[in-house]
Order: sequence, then C-alpha cells, then structure tokens
Amino acid sequence: MNAMLGQWLGGRADHVKGVIAPLFVVLVLAMMVLPLPPLMLDVLFTFNIAIALTVMMVAARMVRPLDFAAFPTVLLITTLLRLSLNVASTRVVLMQGHTGAAAAGEVIESFGHFLIGGNFAVGLIVFAILVVINFIVVTKGAERIAEVGARFTLDAMPGKQMAIDADLNAGLIDEKEAKRRRLEVSEEAEFFGSMDGASKFVRGDAVAGILILVINIVGIGILRELGPMLASIISAGRSGSAVTAQLGVMRVTEEVEALAVMGISITTRLVLPRVLGLAVALPLVTFCTDIAALGGAMVVCDFTLGISPGAFLQAVPRAVDVVNFWIGIGKAAAFGFAVAFIACHYGLRVLPNTDSLAVGVTRSVVASITCVIILDALFAVLLRNVG
Repeated sequence: MNAMLGQWLGGRADHVKGVIAPLFVVLVLAMMVLPLPPLMLDVLFTFNIAIALTVMMVAARMVRPLDFAAFPTVLLITTLLRLSLNVASTRVVLMQGHTGAAAAGEVIESFGHFLIGGNFAVGLIVFAILVVINFIVVTKGAERIAEVGARFTLDAMPGKQMAIDADLNAGLIDEKEAKRRRLEVSEEAEFFGSMDGASKFVRGDAVAGILILVINIVGIGILRELGPMLASIISAGRSGSAVTAQLGVMRVTEEVEALAVMGISITTRLVLPRVLGLAVALPLVTFCTDIAALGGAMVVCDFTLGISPGAFLQAVPRAVDVVNFWIGIGKAAAFGFAVAFIACHYGLRVLPNTDSLAVGVTRSVVASITCVIILDALFAVLLRNVG
C-alpha cells in the first residue's frame, strides 16, 4: 500500500503523509464547532465503530508491545474522534431532538431501540450501569495498568542497559546487535510512557462524556423543567391550600359578605394581592430550587465521578444557554399566577360549613397541580425551538 501510494504521488509522498495526520486532527476538532447533518453523523459513527473493532482485534493479536508501537497515538486520535462525535451528537439532539427519534441519525436511534427498547426508565438504568462499568472499572483499571507498566518498564531500563553492555563486553553479541537491543529497550520505554499519557487522556474523555450528559440533564432539566415544576407543585400543596383555607374560613365566618356589604371589592382586596404575590414569589422560590439542585449535583459529581466543583461550574454556562434559565423563571411566574388564581377561586366557592372547606382545599390542590402539568406541557410545545 505504501509502495503504491509512493509510486502514485512520486516525490511528494512524504509530504502528503506528513499532512494527513494533522489534517485529520483539524477535521475532528472542526466537528466540535460545525453542525453536522444526521447522515454525516451516521457515517462518522459507523467509521468510529469500525476503527474501534479494528484496533481491538489488532491489539488482541499483539505478542510484544512494540508489535503495535503506534497504539498510543491511535488511541489518542480515536478518543479525540469519539469526544468530537459526543459533542456533535449532543448539539444535534438538543437542537433537533423534538423532531423525532432519528434527529441525530439512524445509528443513535438503532442503538436506542436495541439497548433500551424505547423505554426511558430502562435507558436511565442501563446508562448508569454503563457509566459505572466504563468509568470506575474499565477506565480506572486501564489507567492503573498503564501507570504500573510504565513505572516498572522505566525502573527496569538501567538493568536492561547494563545487561546489554555486559553481553557486549563478554563478546556474546556484536555492536550491531547491541544497538538494536538498546533501540528496542528505548522504544519499549517510550511505548509504555505514551500509554500512560494516553490512558490519562482516555480517562479525561470518559469524564468529559459524563460531564456533558450530566450537565445537559441537570442543567436544562432543572433550570427549565424540574425547577419550576417542583417549586409550583410544592407551592400548590402549601401556599395554594393555605390561600384556599384562608378564604374559605372567611366565607364560613361571613367576613367576605361583610366586605361586600361595606362596598369593598373582593377581587381587589382578597384575590389580586395573593395572585400577584405568588406570581412574584414563585420565581424566587424557583431560583432557590435551581441553586440547591445544582449545588447537590455538583457535590454528587465531585464525590462519585471525581469532577471538581470548578470544572462543574465552568461547564454549566457552556452547556446550558442562559435563555433556559429565563424560560424557567417565566414559567414559574405563570405557574404562580395559575396556582393563586385557582386557590382563590375554590376558596371563594366554599359554603359556610367546615365540610365544604375541607373539600374545597382538596379540590384546589388537585386542580392547581393538574393545571401546572398542563401548562408545562403547553410551554414545552410552544418553546420547543427556544433554548
């Protein structure tokens, strides 16, 4: 193959060979910046899987480490390719995921159907298992093996050099054989040293992959969806029920009728302050919920995945657009308005007896939570292309 390439390119073969590897690295890095169509993602994922299988079969046939001396370099390049594909596919999923399961290509969709059968709960469990296997077992084990192998090889170098010099002085080998053995010892040490560095890079790639997914799930899920939703449900159960009970008690004690007799507007005096108050307070509660949830995720990542708080905080702004935060705050305000309005509605409908008060509070909480879920689904449809 090299002879045919040299014959075809003539005297420029060496120059072309020297440009291929840097050009490939530049193209791989460009994948992190440029958006890729689903067809290109399919081709690149298939190419990545084929390279991985080829490298695995070649490595399995190795007898000596130097039989595949380029393995550390190949490992670095393939790891960089995988990281770029991770970033590119994540971008497509976040931007076009609403269009269907095949938004990021047929390969990702096929793996999804094959591994989890379209079940979201099964996917989370399988993903957690794969993370444990990949990061804790495979990556850390390979890193430790490469580190120990490099250390023992470097420690044995002086002894091997002395053995070669002793054989040369004893006349057992000639100068040419001594040079060959010295070169082999040097290349072997360089190989294990490169493997140690490559294993660190692979571990960084595993951490980056986990960090990308965790930040996407935690950041977007909390700031845009879970934060406003949880804060609204809790407020519906506590503040909403309290408002309904307060207005219901005023109905039982006939204070509402007394206000009407005095010519005081019930809407202005009782309803409007509560609606506006909860519409303003719920975004603040949501902000506190976001901070607490992100802080908890940061601590969990630090203790379980080894992701430092600094790296977590630096990755959040890059992975999660600030518009998702403002969408969550806006949804919280709308949820607060709806919860307060429903609570006031059921509170003012309470009949002047205690049984009606209990029924009104229960219906208010159920209706508020149902309304929050419906509004969240409506916002998800309307804002699917935003953020």
